[in-house]
Amino acid sequence: MGTQQDKVMELIELRAKARVGGGEKAIGKQHEKGKYTARERIAMLLDEGSFEEMDMFVQHRCTNFGMEKKHYLGDGVVTGCGTIGGRLVYVFAQDFTVSAGSLSEMLASKICKVMDMAMKVGAPVIGLNDSGGARLQEGINALAGYSEIFQRNIMASGVIPQISAIMGPCAGGAVYSPALTDFTLMMENTSYMFLTGPAVVKTVLGEVVTQEQLGGASVHSTKSGVTHFTAATEEEAMAMIKQLLSYIPQNNLEKTPRVACTDPIDRKEDFLNEIIPENPNQPYDMYQVIAGIVDNGEFFEVQPNFAKNLIVGFARFNGESVGIVANQPQVMAGVLDSNSSRKGARFVRFCDAFNIPIVTLVDVPGFLPGTGQEYNAVILHGAKLLYAYGEATVPKVTVTLRKSYGGSHIVMSCKQLRGDMNYAWPSAEIAVMGAAGAAAVLYAKEAKALKDEGKEEEAKAFIKEKEDEYTNLFANPYNAAKYGYIDDVIEPRNTRFRVIRALTQLENKKLHNPAKKHGNIPL
Repeated sequence: MGTQQDKVMELIELRAKARVGGGEKAIGKQHEKGKYTARERIAMLLDEGSFEEMDMFVQHRCTNFGMEKKHYLGDGVVTGCGTIGGRLVYVFAQDFTVSAGSLSEMLASKICKVMDMAMKVGAPVIGLNDSGGARLQEGINALAGYSEIFQRNIMASGVIPQISAIMGPCAGGAVYSPALTDFTLMMENTSYMFLTGPAVVKTVLGEVVTQEQLGGASVHSTKSGVTHFTAATEEEAMAMIKQLLSYIPQNNLEKTPRVACTDPIDRKEDFLNEIIPENPNQPYDMYQVIAGIVDNGEFFEVQPNFAKNLIVGFARFNGESVGIVANQPQVMAGVLDSNSSRKGARFVRFCDAFNIPIVTLVDVPGFLPGTGQEYNAVILHGAKLLYAYGEATVPKVTVTLRKSYGGSHIVMSCKQLRGDMNYAWPSAEIAVMGAAGAAAVLYAKEAKALKDEGKEEEAKAFIKEKEDEYTNLFANPYNAAKYGYIDDVIEPRNTRFRVIRALTQLENKKLHNPAKKHGNIPL
């Protein structure tokens, strides 16, 4: 039987055994790859001493292929809760030292348990993924396990924040959980994500490709947009997750966390009065504008290397967390295209789901033309951004800095998509199209007639005159202000103060969409 003391000793020994996962040798191998273990990662992520582990003694139930002889306490994943900056979070970290972190039925049930708990109490879930995929010895039970996790990802979407960090391999069905979460972070050089690996690609298509080329952090952060962040070290990765969480609420019923603001709300930035070049085709750097108006110049960018013509990320105004969406004139003149539209739409919908006000900085000449875009369904992608803004009920403040033309004017949080406060700088040009394009369309007949008579110079002068006429009529903010589509034309250097004033005014905004099961966003 043993004394109570013996039983306590047994518990202590079992705990020590569980904590070494797959054993010292396997831990050594993990360290050799420059990777930390599941428990080391959790310790780095959570406030010191706050981790409460769950299901330390869970074991798999598989008896196929010799698995009955291989049992590890905890079965390949470490789960529990703790705090980050004093705020509750739930966490699971796949343990590569146990069966390569492969997903079993019991491993999945551990992950599902923390997700259920997080939903019950309204706290974020952070998943640290490092797994060889489904445990083949378990067959359909492993697939069922993935499906259970995905169902919970779907139910939790828009209710609690979900963050995925890819700390190693993530292949096959495993990729869908991160894809369903709000934010994904990948490790540079040590992580990859793909549905089918290089061997299958070679067999089926004869295409030779490395893991990095197929699904490395570089690919997913620049080409596909699958990941939102990349980190060079695991320390940097954990710091980024902490920073991200500092901007977002615990759940969809809470407001964003407020921090004390030491930056004067009426701080004027004189350089903003001169940042717009005289030549409308000349670029300037939108990052300078953002840094000039937000608290302490601090901006936490999301997807910084994907679709760089649109900038999205988090900042604060007077200590209040906001989402910023801004066109970047330095990249492709700030045009919208398929990738930037879906990047913007996803970000706007996240902000709306979690009560984060949206500040939009506009300088957009239009949508990118051409067969490449049209064949890639730019119509549908542009409609996503349009839908996201129109659906959003959070406070929306829009500032038009320069160009805002045609369809792209509409999708960038215009007044008719329920923009709450729409400001414009005096340099704003709000029109159906640019003056050159408009004059060429409106006076094509007259110009052609002059050219047919051999009067080339007169035709040029005539079009130039009409361009100037169109510019004076429409390429300014006052025509839109005349109809109330712009609430005020503001001095650029006062932008910070006016945005803060608008957000303060909108703090208790109440707006509800019609009752429905859900809309049908153009996917």
